[in-house]
Amino acid sequence: MNSNYAEMSRSELKAYVLEHRDDLEAIRALFHHPDVDGKWTTMPPTYKDGQPIEENIRLAEETIRRLAEEDEQKKHDRNP
Repeated sequence: MNSNYAEMSRSELKAYVLEHRDDLEAIRALFHHPDVDGKWTTMPPTYKDGQPIEENIRLAEETIRRLAEEDEQKKHDRNP
């Protein structure tokens, strides 16, 4: 699905990412969303020239996926 992530609210984009976990473009858009809390605004770290460090992006994406899976499992555990 080709969505205009820039027009989504942070909540809408987060919900979309949870439903489309393989959409790396959406995950990256979530990282760079203007409403993201301070803990994400410095991620992903970049080289001095401003280019993102690909390994850090990959690690961050894995972490988001893992956290999303944990959230889904918690929801499932509460509402079997």
